[in-house]
Amino acid sequence: MKMKTLIILSLFFLTHLTEPCNLFSQNQKFFSVSGKEIIDLNGNPVLLKGINLGNWLVPEGYMFHFNKITSPRLIYDLFKILVGEAQSNKFWEKFRENYITYDDIKFIKQLGFNSIRIPFDYKLFVTEYPFYELKGVGYELLDRVINWCKKENLYVIFDMHCAPGGQTGDNIDDSYGYPFLFEDEFYQNLTCKVWKRIAEIYKDENIIIGYDLLNEPIAHYFDKDKLKPLLVPLYKKITEAIREVDTNHIIIYGGAIWDSDFSIFTEPIDPKAIYTFHKYWTSTEQEVIQEYIDFRERLNVPIWLGESGENTNEWIQQFRTLLEKNNIGWCFWPYKKLESERGVVSIKKTEDYDEIIKFANEFDVSYKYIREKRLDKEKVKKILNEYLENIKLKNCVINVEYLKSLGLSY
Repeated sequence: MKMKTLIILSLFFLTHLTEPCNLFSQNQKFFSVSGKEIIDLNGNPVLLKGINLGNWLVPEGYMFHFNKITSPRLIYDLFKILVGEAQSNKFWEKFRENYITYDDIKFIKQLGFNSIRIPFDYKLFVTEYPFYELKGVGYELLDRVINWCKKENLYVIFDMHCAPGGQTGDNIDDSYGYPFLFEDEFYQNLTCKVWKRIAEIYKDENIIIGYDLLNEPIAHYFDKDKLKPLLVPLYKKITEAIREVDTNHIIIYGGAIWDSDFSIFTEPIDPKAIYTFHKYWTSTEQEVIQEYIDFRERLNVPIWLGESGENTNEWIQQFRTLLEKNNIGWCFWPYKKLESERGVVSIKKTEDYDEIIKFANEFDVSYKYIREKRLDKEKVKKILNEYLENIKLKNCVINVEYLKSLGLSY
């Protein structure tokens, strides 16, 4: 009887030991990586299908149909000119409350997305000169959306879209026209402090996939040869700060020159990392992404498309199909936008909103213009209150064809 039992046990172990071994068969507490794969909480490779919550925590002029008033600080100043500082502050408080709600998160999940990317401005997480205390409305806003995402099982990536001093040197990073971040140790240290604080708060949240350290660093019209060698050392510095408090989450590194140039990466920076690229307005042929695939093979690391879109539905469908064919996860841009079919939902423009657009687009940064062209304050308040209602999901238009181009349905 004992001999028979031993034979049965031996056959069992021999059979199972010859089967492929899944090192991630046990449930994982956090997202991780294995070679070229991103690994989910169940230990399985996952293809990320996400959408960017653009404009929510980083207002962009084109999202408001402004041509000249493009960066967050310029937009904030414009609204102060229109209705005064106190009323402007009330507007932005309500804007952040209405633009992304639990209904939006639930809707995104129901559509079939499995992840979101949250672009944020560092200024929402630290007070101004001279104190620079790690306080701000940003922490509460992230807490709010993280709790909603936990309810809906929708995974999150944090993206520092606007870093201290500016990492891009254009309106998208709210900078003063140059990426001062790379040449000023104060800005670098502040960037590390903000990321470290965010990581310290969320180190145990497994709904979070990871941290996208710097969005689209270094625009192409600066001295690339001078600035590019400074990017990886800064990534390492930020990584070191984060790893002091959080070894759980993935860290995401974007290439230089709008997240497109991977030549700066010669070896892996961190064992738990993803390398991200952005692509807009290109062809949809294999050659567009081949260099990133070659990079993935060479370094044996995962790659991910953190942003793309702002194009026709046909283009998006073709590019999304190309990415999936090559096992590359994606996060298209944006989720919500004013009067546009190039996003998941479109915000309806109010009847008199064009008056604000005209004032903004003709603005010449002079008090004379402000005095002579000033709009009626009460009328502006009415227009903005209508806009705040229209940004609620229930009042938006669902872009069904856009969703179809992403392989999703409504």
